[in-house]
Amino acid sequence: MSSTVNTKSLNANSSNAAPVSASDARATAPGRRVVFSLVADADPGTLPRVLEYVAKRGLVPLALHSRLTDDMLDIAMEIGDLPQAETDHVGRCLGQIPMVARVTLTELAVEAAVAEGFTELVAAE
Repeated sequence: MSSTVNTKSLNANSSNAAPVSASDARATAPGRRVVFSLVADADPGTLPRVLEYVAKRGLVPLALHSRLTDDMLDIAMEIGDLPQAETDHVGRCLGQIPMVARVTLTELAVEAAVAEGFTELVAAE
């Protein structure tokens, strides 16, 4: 005995989520770019834990750079359109990761960030 399922009707009825209103949308700061610079233990779980705080907010880093130096991991992660309050929150969360020794935050000027590029920023640190 075989049965068939009408996937078209399942897909049409599967979106039971309430529509998102403008007041429910995440606040952004268009054009604002920040770099989180971290010094952390060289542990296989460090990068996933760092990226978790960005992914939880539905963000994708504009750039991510990590370098292993002795037994420490230097991480630079550039995020765009992040409002100040959310930037501060993410910075505090990153600082609470047990492997993270230090978090510094740099806000990039829009013109300078575009002209110089992220690679030169990382090289300068």
